[in-house]
Amino acid sequence: MAKDSSFDVVSDVDMQEVDNAYQQAVRELSQRYDLKGSGAKLEFSRKDGSFLITAPSEFVAGQVVDVLGSKLVKRGIDLKALKMDKAQPAAGMSVRQTGRMIQGIDAELSKRISKDIRDMKIKVKPTIEGDKLRVSSASKDALQSVIAMLREKDYGQPLQFTNYR
Repeated sequence: MAKDSSFDVVSDVDMQEVDNAYQQAVRELSQRYDLKGSGAKLEFSRKDGSFLITAPSEFVAGQVVDVLGSKLVKRGIDLKALKMDKAQPAAGMSVRQTGRMIQGIDAELSKRISKDIRDMKIKVKPTIEGDKLRVSSASKDALQSVIAMLREKDYGQPLQFTNYR
């Protein structure tokens, strides 16, 4: 019997690059003429990958999100991994907006991806393993076609394909 080949479908974000993008965004917020004295603040918690934006208005909060997004893109981080909530009113007529970086594939999305793979009706076996999905098959061509199908579909977060053997 031939040895099965496999690969893992994961959704990981390099938190060091996110931290670097955050540092650059904070630096730009302190230097940009239209945001310099506005009182807009950007905070980042590395351990849970969350952002907190405090701004005097929703417009300024949107500008802070744009600055952060541009820095993330320059650092090679897909913006699908950043989920921003709606701006909420805060004390002193300001607004607060939170966001987080998506790490890993949750169970619901894993099931949806697994079902899409099974619907292709080719000889591959998707297995859910925690926050990743392992796809194995005897045919490397079948694995390549699964990767191509997953790249075409949009699952709302970036997917990477690792441990291809």
